[in-house]
Amino acid sequence: MKESEGKHNRERNLLALTGAAALLALAANLAFSAFNSHRKKTKKKDLPGSNVRVNLSPSEILRLADRIIANSKAVHEKVASVPLDKVSYVNVVSPLAELEAEQFPLIQSCVFPKFVSTSDEVRKASAEAERRLDAHALICSVREDVYLVIKAVAARGEWTSAEAKCYIQSLVREFERNGLNLTVTKREEVQRLRAQMDELSLQYIKNLNEKSTFLLFSEAELAGLPAEFFKGLDKAENGKFKVNLRSNFVAAVLELCKVQLRHKYARLLGYSNYADYAVDLRMAKTTSKVFEFLEDISINLTDLATKELNMLKDLKKKEEGEVPFGIEDLLYYAKRVEVQKFDIDFGALKQYFPVNLVLSGVFKTFQDLFGLRFEEILDAEVWHGDVRVFSVFDLSSRELFGYFYQDIYAREGKYGQTCVVALQNGALLSNGARQVPVALLISQFEKDISGHPGLLRFSEVVNLFHEFGHVVQHICNRASFARFSGLRIDPDFVEIPAQVLENLCYESFVLKLISGFHQDITMPIKDDICKSLKRWRHSFSALKLKQEILYCLFDQIIHSADNIDVVELFKHLHPKVMLGLPVLEGTNPASCYPRSAIGYEAACYSHIWSEVFASDVFASKFHGDPLNQYVGMQFRNKVFGPGGAKEPIEVLSDFLGREPSIQAFVDSKSEYTL
Repeated sequence: MKESEGKHNRERNLLALTGAAALLALAANLAFSAFNSHRKKTKKKDLPGSNVRVNLSPSEILRLADRIIANSKAVHEKVASVPLDKVSYVNVVSPLAELEAEQFPLIQSCVFPKFVSTSDEVRKASAEAERRLDAHALICSVREDVYLVIKAVAARGEWTSAEAKCYIQSLVREFERNGLNLTVTKREEVQRLRAQMDELSLQYIKNLNEKSTFLLFSEAELAGLPAEFFKGLDKAENGKFKVNLRSNFVAAVLELCKVQLRHKYARLLGYSNYADYAVDLRMAKTTSKVFEFLEDISINLTDLATKELNMLKDLKKKEEGEVPFGIEDLLYYAKRVEVQKFDIDFGALKQYFPVNLVLSGVFKTFQDLFGLRFEEILDAEVWHGDVRVFSVFDLSSRELFGYFYQDIYAREGKYGQTCVVALQNGALLSNGARQVPVALLISQFEKDISGHPGLLRFSEVVNLFHEFGHVVQHICNRASFARFSGLRIDPDFVEIPAQVLENLCYESFVLKLISGFHQDITMPIKDDICKSLKRWRHSFSALKLKQEILYCLFDQIIHSADNIDVVELFKHLHPKVMLGLPVLEGTNPASCYPRSAIGYEAACYSHIWSEVFASDVFASKFHGDPLNQYVGMQFRNKVFGPGGAKEPIEVLSDFLGREPSIQAFVDSKSEYTL
């Protein structure tokens, strides 16, 4: 037993085997798990360089939040007290940068338990701590005394580096977007409008969550839906199924505030409209660029979308006769064609993605591609027995790059989506030491239970690749300032690297690496299924994307102009974008798109934006040899490395050797026509 323990402590459970060899790794892993569950309790290991705290009690969470606030107040007071003629990088900027780097993991230690804790009391304390911390952050963001000393440093122009200049400009810009460069009267109006918009947003979320409208359908009327769908439905007294509508009532919100509050807010800050304000700090930079981008994509997809629509119209004509094709028919007939054209049984496909095998394949893929090594840390302190912790090293130098927690199995009270949470940002501290990044990967996967292997749907596999891309993106960042670290970058850019890596799931070589029939994992999925998945991915993609472009144009227009009638706007836009298909009579499509109301207002285009440029990167550099380590290392150093310290367009241009283009995206849609 001690020999086994020593071996695992030396190797720290390196995960690098897949395919046939994964059978042995899996067996060893199961044996090791059994050993772990019976060993004697030992002192939990700290993670050197990590300031993240886990397993805090409710009272400890609240005390830590109060200490964070007290420390932050002290630093801000000290910075604000510096005479304007004595300001310098050392006495103003450095303390604020250090505060951001050191307090972020402590803040996250208070906040992340609400996503993962099994205790109601801990989750409540976490939410309360977040409320206190947010309130304090709001106060700090409007401190005129701190703004003035930072502005004085900026005016001197004494930068220690290009990144330091970028950091100082970021601080100034943040204050000024909160109105600190305005008169007191205008500043108070900005703050009043901000509070009013926040209140409307909270009311919208409350209404959305509480809305319980449903329609009743018999089982016959729902024919064609999978059995799993029915399991989640309640029944009425007459035996019919209740289908929750969850109507989002965006139009009501938009009419309530008429987007005028946002426009007024933006104009006080010197912008023509809210869209200009929202896009200014993004990669797109201007609303005119956004409109140009969306219209270019839409025009380039028109021919393919027309072919796709004609195919659907023909099928409906065969099945229903001379009945007009409406927008309400699109998804149904697209699904009908997909079933006919592609021999993919996604229920059966799930049998080829045992969760442990997929994880092993994901680890190997990312280690090989980016020159990394993941080592499990045994006896690290965690908040649940399912959680595993890994250190990440550079394969060549053995330098510690960071850590990540893996909390991927379903349990009660846990956040229900797959996501990555940054727990600690990388940074270069004032003493010259590098603070390492720490990430948390959360999901709700099916767990292996005796006799029932945990199996992933293909969509979950794709999502895992995407989110694991964010883990590596966060950990491989080398920015000097925590503000520019990992995932704290331009929102138009942050999804591009993960979407590039998501493409790997459709490459035959990678699919075979991560798959194996659960009763015999030496049998990966077949070549014809690999090809079908790639073709299926692009089926009716032009039509579907045009529909998304329609909503993005709607979002951009209502945030660019005053007094828009949203119903009439949709009536005008719909046939123009959707190849003559009118809005379904008696409906309001805006109610299906809540992102315009909250969360992505004037920025709904961002998903398409990142998808387009990710396609360019993948087609130009990864296609044909997706696991080329030279390309992977270039991507690691040139795309992950800078974080938010460089303009995204510079980052992509440096990696590609040219400016990014939409052409590869358009070509990819045409390549796999039905």
